Amino acid sequence: MKKLIATLCMAGALLGSASVFAEDAAPPAAAAAAPVAAAAPAPLAGLQLVDASAINAGDTAWVLVSTALVLFMTIPGLALFYGGMVRKKNILSTLMQSFAITALITVLWTLIGYSLAFTPGNGFIGGLDRVLLDGMTYAKEAGKLTVNATLAGTIPESVFMMFQMTFAIITPALITGAFAERMKFSAMLAFMALWSLLVYSPVAHWVWEPGGWMFEKGVLDFAGGTVVHINAGIAGLVCAFVLGKRVGFGREAMAPHNLVLTLVGASMLWVGWFGFNAGSAVAADGRAGMAMAATQIAAGMAALTWMFAEWLAKGKPSVLGIASGAVAGLVAITPAAGFVDPKGALAIGAISGVGCYWGATSLKHMLGYDDSLDAFGVHGVGGIIGALLTGVFAVKEIGAVEGSVLTQLIGVLATVAYSLVMTFVILKVIDLVIGLRVTEEEEREGLDVVLHGERVE
Repeated sequence: MKKLIATLCMAGALLGSASVFAEDAAPPAAAAAAPVAAAAPAPLAGLQLVDASAINAGDTAWVLVSTALVLFMTIPGLALFYGGMVRKKNILSTLMQSFAITALITVLWTLIGYSLAFTPGNGFIGGLDRVLLDGMTYAKEAGKLTVNATLAGTIPESVFMMFQMTFAIITPALITGAFAERMKFSAMLAFMALWSLLVYSPVAHWVWEPGGWMFEKGVLDFAGGTVVHINAGIAGLVCAFVLGKRVGFGREAMAPHNLVLTLVGASMLWVGWFGFNAGSAVAADGRAGMAMAATQIAAGMAALTWMFAEWLAKGKPSVLGIASGAVAGLVAITPAAGFVDPKGALAIGAISGVGCYWGATSLKHMLGYDDSLDAFGVHGVGGIIGALLTGVFAVKEIGAVEGSVLTQLIGVLATVAYSLVMTFVILKVIDLVIGLRVTEEEEREGLDVVLHGERVE
């Protein structure tokens, strides 16, 4: 636990230094959230039944496509990205985790997760108006349907709910990279179910629902730098410390078994990220276009900076390195995509490429934790960098808000603290009830056979 605290302090000290480059004027809360209706004209308040003529066909079509793109990021994108990096004896269990999480979170989001995140409640949690999606209506003959008017007034509520479901799916799936090759499947399912409801949904409400305290504070998170990446990255770091290192870590070779799969998965993530970021405009408009451009620019720059940093440090640029660099840039631009111009995207990409390379190599080795697939090194560090730099590079003409590093830092610290404490508690409870980790013998044999009775020949 001392190493965990030291890790967070060191990362915070390094990344928090970005605050000297920006003015700390508090932004208006009305433009603070990502998938909210910053792009929608004069939205109505609350969950409402409206005439079908209020729906914009172009906006709806774009968010439908974006929803498919973000789901594509988890299955098969993240599944392949992670699957190629583990040892051959664990590839099926790694793929199974992403697939099972997709199914599990779909059901939980339908039952209560969406309601807790995206309906009015208080500053910390939503209400129960959409439990079992009750009240979400489409009546073709009457020409009526519901919209989440404060967040996305020009698209059907069902489309908005589905779009947000894909974010809720990929976030816990990202965490699996930190404990790859050693957690029980039953424990993984229990952890993801509890974490989704007790951590993800509340943080999403804080940041993206207009009644959330971070929204009102003016924390900027266009598409999930705080809600998705910092949240998942910190949870992954806690998992790595609580579960401990893999058997043989640091003594035995644990090289990725198939980097072709990893590169294919990274490519799918890159493409899907346009739905993630540009889709968060919740409209087919100029802001979506600028977010898409910023996403591509930051990813390209980060891929190059990671590649060159590795080249200088190790003498050779690796396939795994350039793929990881691209993902690092995509992570870091996520909170900023709807607020920055191309120059800001270049800067965020350059800084995140180097910063995440340090996080995934030097920091990990310095403190000795086994974050198997660098969930914290890429998503945690990249999310923190992106969140802080959003305060530096936000352009008022694009997002109608001036950035504040101080406000962003408040959001980062609150998310880090909440995710850290809640993740630790959830893990400890599960460990007491069913146990978290497979035995040493089972780990050596491989989780594919031990947990699923299958193997890749």
